[in-house]
Amino acid sequence: MTEQRTWGGRFEGGMDELTRDYTAGMDRDFWAHDIIGSVAHARMLGHQGIIPSSEADAIVAGLALVLEDFHAGRVTWRPELEDIHTHVEVLLREKIGDAAGRLHTARSRNDQVALLNRMVVREACDIARESLTELVAVLCDLGDRHAADPMPGYTHVQRAQPVTLGHHLLAYGEMLLRDRERFDDCRTRTNVLPLGAGALAGSPYPLDRAMVAEELGFDSVSRNSMDATADRDFVAEYAAACAITQVHLSRFAEDIVLWASAEYGFVTLPDGFATGSSIMPQKKNADVAELARGRAGRVIGELVGILTTMKGLPMTYNRDLQEDKAYILGASNVLLPTLRIFAAMLPALGFNLERMREAAGQSYALATDIADYLVKKGLPFRSAHEVVGGLVREAERRRCELNELPLEVYRAGSDLFASDVLEISVDSALAARDIPGGTAPRQVRLAAAQLRAALG
Repeated sequence: MTEQRTWGGRFEGGMDELTRDYTAGMDRDFWAHDIIGSVAHARMLGHQGIIPSSEADAIVAGLALVLEDFHAGRVTWRPELEDIHTHVEVLLREKIGDAAGRLHTARSRNDQVALLNRMVVREACDIARESLTELVAVLCDLGDRHAADPMPGYTHVQRAQPVTLGHHLLAYGEMLLRDRERFDDCRTRTNVLPLGAGALAGSPYPLDRAMVAEELGFDSVSRNSMDATADRDFVAEYAAACAITQVHLSRFAEDIVLWASAEYGFVTLPDGFATGSSIMPQKKNADVAELARGRAGRVIGELVGILTTMKGLPMTYNRDLQEDKAYILGASNVLLPTLRIFAAMLPALGFNLERMREAAGQSYALATDIADYLVKKGLPFRSAHEVVGGLVREAERRRCELNELPLEVYRAGSDLFASDVLEISVDSALAARDIPGGTAPRQVRLAAAQLRAALG
């Protein structure tokens, strides 16, 4: 049947089933996007007199009926129809007859596919933005709540200096805000109408591309018909934004996994976001965080996949580009659920604030503050660093913390030390860093408010 193959006139025989299955697309769930684009195209065709206005009206009405059938689940997928575009056209023909054949006037599947893809990526960017906004807002709340709760800060996975839990959490808020900006940027470059490019050379019909762009919410129309059909930069950019975001979530997940371990003891996992062991009754595993960490590899793979697909393609459209939807879906199907579950999980974490405070003052974490004490009394920092290094060595020998050393040990290292050196504490170390971007509680609260304001 000719309506089952949009290109069938050139071929005598039917398609081999193996070829049919191998070339099948992944666009079956994008019926709403395809129909919305087709409605705008049909209206423009009628408005421009390219097809009779009565037939344009019939097409628009028929497409509304087809949309209802999809929404109601009345459409059965037919593999021989290749893709969603052909399905919609065949279903439209069943509704309105031969007038359906006019819908494809002045367009190619090449620019039609490009339109659908841009609509899908644009929508995915909007969903990612909304989810990131929610997650960053959660982090702002937690950052403000824990602005004065100390914990160890780490470099090289070793305790380095005291910070606050709020400061640590807001670091991820800053990362995720940048991620939101990346999706905004991607959306801007995605939001260019390709329809009207035809197969590659443009259209001989008097199209009103601006009319279609306005109806579909595009900011502009493509300037080059070849680029319009060949371009998948926006897919790669979307995959890149997803990959970077998932990597940030993976780093956060790694912290949660470590914090939930007995060795750290900083976090108690909520039952609703953990799993057990089939053999060890005592176990509570951070599986949500571990899966988020593991799935970063999948999203990175989608980015590598689309770039690899694109790297060897000549102008303009090649069937390789059909794979683009797999990368869009693959990245979206990992990132978007991860954003949602993190926004639900983080407020449910039980932070062991007493244990965090205790750990913040251990492992000579106040050594830098003692060096700064000497600097403020006039000693060059390099000299102060050497003096305090000797104190750390002595504390290690005595198996005690720095604030447990007798004052005479300090005085032996430098006569600039006075009894007030023993007053240096976790809280004084935090309070001393009262500059923009610092971990002093006042600055952390201010940073949380500024980050929340940046969300708009």
